Amino acid sequence: MATGLKRRLLLAAMGGTALSTAAVGSGWAKDYGPGVTDSEIKLGTTSPYSGPASAYGVYGQAQTAYFNMINDLGGINGRKVNLISLDNGYNPPKALEQTRKLVEDENVLFIAGFLGTAPNTSVQKYLNGKKVPNLFLTSGADRFNDPKNTPWIVPLYPTYVGQGEIFARFILTRHPAARIGVLYINDDLGKDFLLGLKKGLGDKAKTMIVREVSNELTDPSVDSQIIDLKGAGADTLVQFTTSKFAAQGIRKAYDLGWRPVVHILASVSAAIGGTLIPAGAERSKGIITARWEKQPTDSTTINDPDVVDYVKFAKKYMPNLNIEDNTAVPGYINSFMIARVLKACGDNLTRDNVLKQATSLKDVVAPMLLPGITLTNSPDDYLAFHAMQLCQFDGEKFVSLGDVIRLDVARK
Repeated sequence: MATGLKRRLLLAAMGGTALSTAAVGSGWAKDYGPGVTDSEIKLGTTSPYSGPASAYGVYGQAQTAYFNMINDLGGINGRKVNLISLDNGYNPPKALEQTRKLVEDENVLFIAGFLGTAPNTSVQKYLNGKKVPNLFLTSGADRFNDPKNTPWIVPLYPTYVGQGEIFARFILTRHPAARIGVLYINDDLGKDFLLGLKKGLGDKAKTMIVREVSNELTDPSVDSQIIDLKGAGADTLVQFTTSKFAAQGIRKAYDLGWRPVVHILASVSAAIGGTLIPAGAERSKGIITARWEKQPTDSTTINDPDVVDYVKFAKKYMPNLNIEDNTAVPGYINSFMIARVLKACGDNLTRDNVLKQATSLKDVVAPMLLPGITLTNSPDDYLAFHAMQLCQFDGEKFVSLGDVIRLDVARK
């Protein structure tokens, strides 16, 4: 790897501040929690490497790859990061079993937050009871932002309720007479998105939503649900479900000859490589979603330094990655933020200090985020994302539908 790129990646990974042995060693007595030595920091995570949501396993692969890169660059404050990543099959009981193994058998310092509402819900009570941080988990469920009752659970993802409200505002502006059909997955993810949509529509929700149907993660397809929504007379289709079912819904609606005036996808299922291309680029044209991350192949940002670094990282450390699959990007951002927290901890690598550093973010600029989006939280409010942008797929890429939208403004 070229020297310039090495330095840029190292600076990015450490939050834009060069490592200083003197600064790290001065004034901080060593205080170690589980899994920490003078040469190693042991972390744990799980990911759906098998099962019905295995496409999301790329997220876990990105976490592992990122810390492989960090270790090649010398580690963090002189320590290598040993990330143990186990398969959870996107199965809540298995996620809990594997997390217990990481905490009780592997003795990890903390959990490097993984992806998925249901599996994270299954470990929430256990990790909080053990006072083990679950750091920067990727789920927008409101239940995870609860510093008073579950202070050891630290989310990073924009809330699904907030996204639902923004989608509602868009529908009210673009198609105020909309007849809305909603497909949502029957878990906290789908229910929170639906709640946000209804909140955003306000009193009009009762008349504008003509049908709402759910699907289970284990369903073979959602063809019957799409037929039902079309039959209800909906002219606006909103899909709050996972990638597999979103792709099926896009294909089925198109094959039925249904061309919704507005077609919205949840952000979690709007990856070009993971959903839209498998569904068919022509079928997916016109779909609207929310984003806060850059797309590695977007011509408008492809030459940005952070995008260039990401692509080089992926080529070296994830050579089998479809670069259009944005599922790896949140795993990359998650790992960047964890590396930043570990750097800030210095030699005080205790669970208490990890939690303190992770919940005191102030205008953090993370790689692969859209311009104008920074991360800020506090011990009283763990919500770190406060803005996002609506965009539309033009058959090749997502195109902005306007400026970044503040979530607090969206709720007024």
